[in-house]
Amino acid sequence: MGSPLEINEDWLERIRQSLNGLEFGNVQIIVHGGRIVQIERTERKRFEGESGSNGGGSASVPVLQPARPQRKAQGQHRHD
Repeated sequence: MGSPLEINEDWLERIRQSLNGLEFGNVQIIVHGGRIVQIERTERKRFEGESGSNGGGSASVPVLQPARPQRKAQGQHRHD
């Protein structure tokens, strides 16, 4: 069995802050050598479908396309 966990009021406050306002997600506490060394918060946002209902249908998600370089208008030449 490992050493007992050292936890002080500062870490408890950090954990409270990580949990505050979390509706969907998780808070992971990383422990090394019986001491808290890191807190990770993963937050999930849930969005309703376009119709605003949660009827089990899948929501439409726009596909992002990479930006294309802009072409110069014909007849415009750069003179340096």
